[in-house]
This record gives sequence, structure tokens and C-alpha cells, in this order.
Amino acid sequence: MSSAYDEITDVLVIGSGFAGLAAAIEAGEAGASVIVLEKMHAPGGNSIISDGGIAAAGTEMQEKLGIKDSPELMYRDMLKAGLSLNYPELVRVVTEKSNEILQWSIDYLGVEYMDRIDIFGGHSVARCYTPVGVSGAAIIKRQLLKLDTLGIKVRTQSYFKSFIRNPGGKVDGALVRSNYNQKDIKSGIDRRIRAEKGVVLATGGFGSDIPFRVAQDPRLTENIDTTNKPFTTAEALKEALRINAMPVHLSQIQLGPWGTPDEKGYGAGARFSDYIVFPYGMVIAPGTCNRIVNELADRKTISDALLNVGHPCIGIVDSKAVEQSGWNIGSCLEKGIVRQFNDFQEIASFYKLSLNNLKPAIDKYNSSVNNKIDDEFQKPILPDAFPVSSPPYYGIRTWPKVHHTMGGVQINVKGQVIDLDQHPIEGLYAAGEVAGGIHGACRLGSCAVTDCLVFGRIAGRNAAA
Repeated sequence: MSSAYDEITDVLVIGSGFAGLAAAIEAGEAGASVIVLEKMHAPGGNSIISDGGIAAAGTEMQEKLGIKDSPELMYRDMLKAGLSLNYPELVRVVTEKSNEILQWSIDYLGVEYMDRIDIFGGHSVARCYTPVGVSGAAIIKRQLLKLDTLGIKVRTQSYFKSFIRNPGGKVDGALVRSNYNQKDIKSGIDRRIRAEKGVVLATGGFGSDIPFRVAQDPRLTENIDTTNKPFTTAEALKEALRINAMPVHLSQIQLGPWGTPDEKGYGAGARFSDYIVFPYGMVIAPGTCNRIVNELADRKTISDALLNVGHPCIGIVDSKAVEQSGWNIGSCLEKGIVRQFNDFQEIASFYKLSLNNLKPAIDKYNSSVNNKIDDEFQKPILPDAFPVSSPPYYGIRTWPKVHHTMGGVQINVKGQVIDLDQHPIEGLYAAGEVAGGIHGACRLGSCAVTDCLVFGRIAGRNAAA
């Protein structure tokens, strides 16, 4: 072993979320020795607290249900939501491999999905699959089990400090702080790890890094909560920028419009709004009681509409919507995030609304549902949608939270990181939220997991080659 390094491996993966674990699995399957680093006490990163939903086009279940979809339609939906800021060649890879990656997660990893397909805002058709348990942990656990069979362990409390490059500029490895404790940044011991074949950067986004995100979008101060874990920060991204990686779309930061100010973080309320209110109900501004947006628009459109109102708005559905959605809302009610009401008068009283404004607004929305046409906002009325008229009724306060950072380092279709002169940085690959360009101005729901798994596998395979 070279005296300059404490340890040598073929492939070094930094990060243990969806993308990092997919890269490690693929590199291991290719016969490479692999080390996976995770700065926290447990693997999974921010991925483990997501709902784990994966978007896939042209699937067997869609065909059985008569849903006409294709990678081309998914491609067009992603570009439309991304305001065509997306890098088309990267989007093509994600959409064309979306069905393959869904099947890989089922057949190879053993992930079980619920017997349903959902449609989220910005998608033309239902193409979103949710794992049993409605948690990214369902995928992470299966990935970790697969790594065990390959003899690959995740090294927790391993903080990535910087890249190590040879005189020719190739990324040779990394300086890592072992036995790191986030509560004591001076803790641990520095070690130099050489990666003879390649390094995969899969450290996620920077949604919890308030100074870094405010530098990109001054609106996103500490007054805006985030769905991310507190450790979702930008230090690894900044190290990539220090070695001349090209930054892409750093100011494109997605807010989750389904957040509620009545709980911290991701929470239970997000799913109530995303799976029930937005598809089957209405979102109104408290002052006027008027709807403010197409509730099935993409996340940017809905978040911008909420920010334009300037304070939390009210999402309203009825018992029929809850029944049609198929979701259990018990935990939301127990936590007081979602409120139950017997009639519209109770809704108006609790949220301090004008009943004279509320009833006409609900009547207008119900007319759209009955006619299957929303003349006001062009919301697609789902075939199983009913008017908001079956008590009990349910309400939730909704307000955006920082959810996903679309920007990161530039990559190509091989997962190679691109430098400021548009050349690949030899030895360095990236996948997942740390890589920019795939989602443009707005990521569609469930497309992140698809992206992470697709490009994680690509980066791992190429790093090991």
C-alpha cells in the first residue's frame, strides 16, 4: 500500500441514500471492491424518510389498468414541469429506464409495492408506485440486504472532507474523518482512502443548509421549514465545486406545497394533502375563500401560488375523498394536523372564514367536479372524484417547505462529473440529488427515486469499469 494512503479500494461511494447504495450494488456486482461512506450514525440519508414513491412509464400494471403511458410522455411531462431547463439527454435516460428500474427494484431487490398507481401534480397519467409501508426505508432496507450479500458494509460516522487528486487532475480518492460525531466537528481521525477506479458522489441535496440555500434564493430563510433531515447540507457539493465541477441550477430549489406549519419536517400532513386534498379537494385563501390554483399542478406552480397569498391556506375535502383515496388518516387526526368537521359552518368558525364566501366557493368547485371541467384553473377532474358534499369534512393548513434541490454538479449520461471547461473530471461520478440538470425548474413527484436509482446504477457501473 502506498504510504500516502491509509486504505485502498476500487470504488469509493460517498453517501448511503438511494443513489449511493445503488452505485455500490452495481459496482459490487461488477466485481469491484467498494467502500461506502455515511457521515451520520445510520445509513439511508434523506432517502429513508421519503415516501419511497417511484415513477415509471409503460409498466405492466398500467397496461392491465388501461392506462396509456410511455417514456416519451413521461419525458414531455418532466420537461414541461422543469420549464425546459432540464438537460434533455439526462431526462431521456431516466424516462427510458424508468420501467426497467421499477422491475429491478421488484425482481432484484425484492421491494413490495402497494396495489395501486397514483397520479401526482404535473403527471399526465397515473404512474407513481408507492412501496408497502409508504416509506423510503422499504427500498433502503432491501438495498442494504443486497449489499450484505455482496460483502459490502456502510461505514457510518465517516465524514467526507475533500477530494484527493493526482498531478494530472484525476480524482484518486478522498480525505475522510472517521469516527465523526456531528455534535463535535473536531471529533474523529483523518484517513486518506485511495479509489483506484473511481469515486461516486451521492451526498444528496442542501435543503437544510440555510446559508447556502439563501445564497441561491434569498426567500428561503430560516422562516421556511424543510422536509429534509438537519444534516442535508452542502459541504460535499462545495468540495466538488472547489475542483472545478460545473454548477447547474443551484437556485432551482423546490418547495413542497403540501407542507403544513402545524408540524415540523416532512410529517404526516404532507401525505394527507398530496394524496387526498390535491387530487380530490380544493385549496382556498382564508381571506376570500377562493381557490388559488389547479391543485394537481406541479409543485412549483402550487408553491408559488401559496407564496403569493403570503400565509397558510386551507385544504378542504370530505369523507368521500378520504374513502376514494384509500389512505388511513388516523394519525393526522390524532396529531391535530387534520381537523374533522360536521358542516361548513364548523369549518368557517374554526379557520375564521366567512361562511358567505366559503359556501359559494365550494359550490363553484362542486359544479366543476360534476361537469368534469374546471374552467377556473383547468384542474384535471379525476374519474373517481366526487363533489365536496359528504360529511364529515376535513381541513388542513397548508404552506410550502423546502423539499428538493434540483441543482448540483453537471453530469453526462455516463454519470461523469463535468468541469468548467465541459470535460469529464477523470475518476469522479455523481448521482442523485447532488447532480443537477435532470429536473430543471421543478421535479415531478416520485421522479427523484427513479433518477437516484437509474443514475446510481449507471455511476456505479462506470466507476467500476
